[in-house]
Amino acid sequence: MDGVLPDPVARVKRALNALGAEDTVTVFDSKVPTAAAAAAALGCDVAAITNSLVFDVAGAPLLILASGAARVDVRKVAGQLGVGQIRGASPGFVLEHTGQEVGGVAPVGHPEKIRTLLDESLAAHRVLWAGAGDHHSMFSISYEELKRITEAQEMPVR
Repeated sequence: MDGVLPDPVARVKRALNALGAEDTVTVFDSKVPTAAAAAAALGCDVAAITNSLVFDVAGAPLLILASGAARVDVRKVAGQLGVGQIRGASPGFVLEHTGQEVGGVAPVGHPEKIRTLLDESLAAHRVLWAGAGDHHSMFSISYEELKRITEAQEMPVR
């Protein structure tokens, strides 16, 4: 493999299995890089789509699992965490820390553990859908199972 990371979707599947979660990865014919595109392809509420958003906190990654219907209030989140500024991460920063491209980032399957926050509003949905490592793949999971496998801190993010 010449030092190249394995396929991001395969890494997500391995992570789900290693964490004792069901592998529910679905691959779509067309790209689903946004919450709206994913909701349309799945026929579900955009609020049930779990966006995996990577932020930069003084050079360290912060992963926020937010509802597709939410806009993260980074000032509010920074205040709740007691940190300085939270900035949007560049595509290169996201790829470096997750091994996945923006628009396909999964909550798991990263080279190293990333501090993760979970949008409390996602608990309103019985089934959530999250990116599975690329622009064509997603997986379904319950809120409690997502919280368990990511060891995420629950928090209002908007």
